[in-house]
Amino acid sequence: MLNNKKAIITGITGQDGSYLAEFLLNKGYEVHGIIRRESFEDIEKLSNIKNIKERLHLHEGSLNDHLTIYKIFSKVLPDECYHLSASSFVNYSFNDEFETINNNFNSTHYLLSTIKEVKRECKFYFAGSSEMFGEPNETPQTENTPFNPKSIYGISKVSSHYLLKNYREKEGLFASTGIMYNHESPRRGNQFVTKKIISSAVRIKYGLQKKLYLGNLDAQRDWGYAPDYVEAMWNILQHNQADDFIIATGHLHTVREFIEMVFVCLDLDFEEYVEVDLKFFRASEHMSLCGNPTKLKEQIVWGHTKNLYEIIQEMISYEIQKYE
Repeated sequence: MLNNKKAIITGITGQDGSYLAEFLLNKGYEVHGIIRRESFEDIEKLSNIKNIKERLHLHEGSLNDHLTIYKIFSKVLPDECYHLSASSFVNYSFNDEFETINNNFNSTHYLLSTIKEVKRECKFYFAGSSEMFGEPNETPQTENTPFNPKSIYGISKVSSHYLLKNYREKEGLFASTGIMYNHESPRRGNQFVTKKIISSAVRIKYGLQKKLYLGNLDAQRDWGYAPDYVEAMWNILQHNQADDFIIATGHLHTVREFIEMVFVCLDLDFEEYVEVDLKFFRASEHMSLCGNPTKLKEQIVWGHTKNLYEIIQEMISYEIQKYE
């Protein structure tokens, strides 16, 4: 299946980047990825793309180096660019705020300015985040809900989004933001609470761990399935005009519900093993981060293929394979 299109993905080794690379290869794309030098030498960091690595065109470079990006784009001349790379772990942002701002904003700026100079017709997707809303004034949030970020990560995403809008409106670039809510899969990074819960529960099942310590069990999240969200990214760039869309399920679940589903799957009673530790608490939320995906569903054909319980089952199966 050939369509002669070329795509560049930043963050290609991550959860979303690896699923997107597989999705685009199946669509007949020539897929390119920009990877830091140290990642080339780290088998663990390449694990998500190990099965497709030989079909990819990987370029060594830093997204903080404008000249490197310019050279890669001039060589590849991509039709689409998916900017998924970011310093992303919210809890750590204020400990490393300068790096977070610089990495997230500058990389977006370098990519947009390069597209403007090298190939203006290249379509650009920017991975936004529900953290852009921070403490919203309404729930569920829509594309018209005012941004109110409460983390450096959220601030960096909002500033990048407004930069993108400027390039779209003033320069005429096809640039879109997908405001993505939490989305899970077996490839979820170890620093996220969902992966922590599942890996700990499996270790408890195998007698390798006794307790799981967590923060606020009543915190609510809008959890979706990563491969579904990757398909939404692609659909957004196939739309007849550049625009911004919320990518979410519109359904909330508490951390407690998530834990209970995980332990039920493993035939365990979570109350025997889970304990609350105040050091893991985040500030309380007056309004929950829950996205309204109506615009995406009405303007673009898109839906969900797995509910949360099915996502959890897949994540557990993957984790168990490591021990068996």
